[in-house]
Formats: sequence, C-alpha cells, structure tokens
Amino acid sequence: MKSLVITFAAPRKVELREEAVGDPAAGQILVQTLVSLISTGTEGICFRGDFDANSNWASVRYPHSPGYSNVARVIKVGKDVTTVREGDRIFCTASHRQFALLPAEHPKHVKLPDYTSDEDATWSWLAVVTQTGVRRAEQAMGETAAVIGLGPLGQLTVQFLRLIGLRAVLAIDTVQSRLDMAAAHGATTCFCGSAADALKFVEEHTEGRRADAVYDVTGHDAAFPLALKLARNVGTVVLIGDAPHPSRQHLTHDVVRRQLKIVGTQNDFLPPRQAHWVAARQIPLFYLYLHRGQMRVSDLITHRFPPTQAAEAYAMLQESRGSTMGVVFHWHTLA
Repeated sequence: MKSLVITFAAPRKVELREEAVGDPAAGQILVQTLVSLISTGTEGICFRGDFDANSNWASVRYPHSPGYSNVARVIKVGKDVTTVREGDRIFCTASHRQFALLPAEHPKHVKLPDYTSDEDATWSWLAVVTQTGVRRAEQAMGETAAVIGLGPLGQLTVQFLRLIGLRAVLAIDTVQSRLDMAAAHGATTCFCGSAADALKFVEEHTEGRRADAVYDVTGHDAAFPLALKLARNVGTVVLIGDAPHPSRQHLTHDVVRRQLKIVGTQNDFLPPRQAHWVAARQIPLFYLYLHRGQMRVSDLITHRFPPTQAAEAYAMLQESRGSTMGVVFHWHTLA
C-alpha cells in the first residue's frame, strides 16, 4: 500500500511524497487519516528552518514530516491487539500522512468517544500542552491572568483559564480578529497592541497589582521580557511552547527584584503531585468539556485544505497568518 505524506523537502519547500506502508505486525494497528490539524507555530518554524542550532529545534532534519495532530480510523489490527478494533476512531500524533502504522498502545493515542467530532479531536495535543501549562501555574479561583498571543494555543489557554474560575482573563495580541475570538471564548477584557504597551491595561484590570500569572503563548523571543513586567510581585510567568531562538530570550531585573517564578511547558510533564494528569487523562477531559459546551473549538477552524494543496496552506500561513486560526487537512478528499 502507498501512503501520501506531506513533507518539507527543505526549508520553505513542501512536497507530497509517497511512502510504502505494510500490514500491521503484532501489537500494531494500521490507520487511515481522516483530518489533521496544522500546529501553526511549530510547523511554521520547521517550514522556515530558522532556529538556534543548540535549541529544541536542532533535531529537525530535512526532508521533514510535519504534524502531530491526527485523527484517523483503524482499518486493520495486528495480532494480540485488544484495545482498539477496526472502525474505531483515534487521536494520534502521527504526522500529516494518509496511512500510518502505529503501536496499538501509546500514551498519546486516545480512542474517540462517539460525541467528539473529527475536527474537534484534532486539537487534542494542543489541549494537552495548554492544560499542562495552566496546571503548572497552579492558579486558584478569583485570581487574574494575562495571555499574550492568541493563536491556537492562546485560544485554548484562555478557555482553560476561564474554566477554573479566574476573576479576569486578559487577552493581549496585535490582531483584533484574534482578540474577538478570545472574547467569544472566555477572555474578560482584550488589549489590541504590543505587550510592551500593555502594562497600564493590565494594572487597570488587576487593581494595580498586575496579573497573578502571565502566559506567554507567542513563540517569539522578544515577548518573554515583556511578559515578566506584566506579572505581579511573586507572580508566575508561564512559557507555553518554544521560541525558535531561545538564545535571544533575556531575563530582566523583575525575576530577582520581584521574585517571579518562571514555568515552561511543551508537553504533558507535571510535578509529582499532579503527575497522574498524563495525556491519556487530559485528552478525554478535554473531550468532556467540549461535549458539555464548556469549551469550543469548532468555530476556531478558519481554513480547510485537501492534502494536495499543502504547499498553498503553508504559504498562506507565512503570508497572512494573522487572518488564520485553525487550519486542517481533510484526507477524505483523496478517496
């Protein structure tokens, strides 16, 4: 069997390649992708190929297979597989590809309940990253938060923060349409402009104290020192995701003088007292919130492409990212 695979042949060069896919061995499953979501920040960095040599991005090699937010249907199971059956839908972290051989049991792969749609489920791993970030901040009911950067991760961060009962969830971005989305999904007040100009706004909505926690969800190195200034004394700054040039991220005097705590996350790693909230538990919780109407991602999808238009999709994200949010590939178009 042949599988079409979206590939970055080199920086800024997208190809649709064919790869051979065999039958599943014992303990494996063969899946056919239904929908996959572009992680616009991560995949944009890999597409451009511009990052520090000693950063987390240093492992990226070309040709590179982007993507990790895949909803697929099980079409064949190997020997001794009992956890899933043919016909089941699963979320998995396979790249953007038509077919994939996967281990039947994997900590990041989750069987979808009937009430979760394919498109909603593609947000699963982004929901894990943001849910982990919110858990790491350990905020309590009635506190305040500022979220800088309202892309896909920022939108989910806002929704999780509103769920835990914060008094104020302040959204900061330079693109008004993104702020409009955040306001429709839980942000209490929005500021359209640079974080460099947001201090007065944050103070006005936190009784002059600044935010109990600031979430930098921009993926830009320049935002980090600005986020530090928006946190209250003995407050917390959470970095969700990773900038391509961490060498350009600089501490300010705020960290020592105002005793700030800095937390970073890009996965489901949690301290021992929270370690039971692994991805396999966080993802079903996300589905439950969606089912109850406590979260919403269906209206965050702004663009849908067939995989054959992958080059156009990534070009659009470079040229007009501010007008995009969720961008998905629909693989049924290949049938």
